[in-house]
Amino acid sequence: MKKPWIPMELLKESSIFITGASGLIGSVMAEYLLKINESCRLDLHLLLLVRNKNKLPLEILREEEKGTIEIIEGDVCKIPEIKGAIDYIVHGASITESRMMVEKPVEVIRTNLEGTLNCLELARKKNIKSMIYLSTMEVYGFTEEEMLLTEEKVQYLNPLVLRSSYPESKRMAENLCVSYAKEYGVPARIIRLAQTFGHGVKENDTRVFAEFARCAKKEKDICLKTDGMSKRMYLDTGDAARAVLTVLLKGKAGEAYNAGNKETYCSVREMAEMVASKIADGKISVQFASDENSRKQFSPPHRLLLDVSRLEALGWEATAGLKEMYLEMMEDWKGKK
Repeated sequence: MKKPWIPMELLKESSIFITGASGLIGSVMAEYLLKINESCRLDLHLLLLVRNKNKLPLEILREEEKGTIEIIEGDVCKIPEIKGAIDYIVHGASITESRMMVEKPVEVIRTNLEGTLNCLELARKKNIKSMIYLSTMEVYGFTEEEMLLTEEKVQYLNPLVLRSSYPESKRMAENLCVSYAKEYGVPARIIRLAQTFGHGVKENDTRVFAEFARCAKKEKDICLKTDGMSKRMYLDTGDAARAVLTVLLKGKAGEAYNAGNKETYCSVREMAEMVASKIADGKISVQFASDENSRKQFSPPHRLLLDVSRLEALGWEATAGLKEMYLEMMEDWKGKK
């Protein structure tokens, strides 16, 4: 594997429960664990919670026949009974589509809160070794002031805005993890991921990075629905998988860890221009067509520069930049044809 900082021996003969296993991070985590299971001879058993097993990548489905994985079809808001031991929990089930945050905000909130409560109760019941909650950089709120955001520098969020259904409920889910760690001794950690893409992203993904890639592929101009001045960091899916495993095995219970690539910090407009020039080889341009309805689906203007030193202190480091992430994602799409 790429880096030696993860103490793989801690996973030997472990049972790992992953929620949201058909989502981007969940499926990438499952694939990564299957790879290290084979290369390090760990004898892992993966329990994958999904709503629809047919949405899992074929590479994962093939492993079901070997007995390495067990696919559990169900909802994180009502987790089916799981017999046997669980050593680790990776809780990634969440609704991440911007459209759903304004059209189905109650469902977004319930999934985040009820799902996290259920995972924490399961962790408590099974007396697990470690649980990690996959949170988001959006918990920092939205500030136009540019500052290095340590894990304690959470900013303002307007609870009266529908789209806050996602970051506000993710914040509360984080507090549940901290509360269970303190009150019940549940070894829950939190990782706040920058926007993550690369290998594993489906071509029909609705997020902005995928739309830019589709435009490059079709040689179609990129049309921004905002001024594109919000700035944030990004993270490669492979780097994200290693970050999650690092915090799961080496992080401190009740603590949060930022994960992102410092070198990717840029505005949405800058990323669009990079795609137009370097991915589409200058064959397309960036246009603007902002309107009130489209703006409601997107987060307010913000600057989210994450301090990742706490995670780096555990030995983790980012390896892939923006261009590599785009090329990896688009190469993946070719293979799915």
